[in-house]
Amino acid sequence: MNSKQDGGLDAFKAQLIHRRQELWKVCSETLDERQTVEADSSVSGRLSRASALQSQALAQETDRRRQAELKRIGSALERLDDGEFGYCVVCGDEIALERLRMDPAVATCIDCARRR
Repeated sequence: MNSKQDGGLDAFKAQLIHRRQELWKVCSETLDERQTVEADSSVSGRLSRASALQSQALAQETDRRRQAELKRIGSALERLDDGEFGYCVVCGDEIALERLRMDPAVATCIDCARRR
């Protein structure tokens, strides 16, 4: 990313670190929701268990998405440290500044993202 277009690499780094901290916090706060649901043999217990299983599945999927975002953030921070931030990992072209401002963890230019 050239110096005219960098938009302040420190600002991008701070934004990525802040988002990573937010995700870590939420992951630790929702740990109980992802735990194994205990069996209950009563009728109302089975309904409660079904509801609990559904809530658990939703919490696990949400956590999977958080983990994926954490990986994207980690990769973006590595690209910052390596001097490769702002360049598409597929074609090597610069990623539009507006795209980076919307999501600094993005790894591809809009053209390569469309091709996927």
